[in-house]
Amino acid sequence: MTTAYSSESSTERVPGRAWTVRITGHSGRVASVTCSTAACRMPPRSADLTALRTFAAAHAAAHAKVATINPHAYCHCGAQRCGAHPNGKTSCAGTVVMILRHDPIVRQVWSLEEVCEMCAPLIPNATVLARAARPDRATKPPTTPAGQVPSPARPSIAGGFSAPPAEGDPAPVRSSRRAPQRPRRQRSGQ
Repeated sequence: MTTAYSSESSTERVPGRAWTVRITGHSGRVASVTCSTAACRMPPRSADLTALRTFAAAHAAAHAKVATINPHAYCHCGAQRCGAHPNGKTSCAGTVVMILRHDPIVRQVWSLEEVCEMCAPLIPNATVLARAARPDRATKPPTTPAGQVPSPARPSIAGGFSAPPAEGDPAPVRSSRRAPQRPRRQRSGQ
């Protein structure tokens, strides 16, 4: 997996990177997994779609785990003319974040992308996995890649993954989107 970025000129803006892991069906009721990184090794075609989904989710998680976010990248979504959120108009701004896009209903494509923090909440089915450290403008830019600052309450596996957590990782925490319920008051005399 190619995930690190080179920093010949660490203040130069570079395109945000993206990785796509996809399950593709073929005739004969078999499917295969592909990755946008040509160097990645994929399993052979198989009729076991559950095993392929598990592999694809784990492969996307592996890319996310080893990727170092480039704080000088410009938004991958903005480079695509914000096609991922056509109804939510915004100007690209803010720090670079790593997102995972995965539609839990379709369950065939996992995309990791470096986007700006303005686009990230507008992209459907996206989960912020990590944020780039803000570069210190007062000092000379570092010659090594900046570290990542984890986003708050980051689960070990992003929402929509069907793969089990890695050994030693805590189980993912699911949050409810419902508003908290008020306890019912009992009527007196009943």
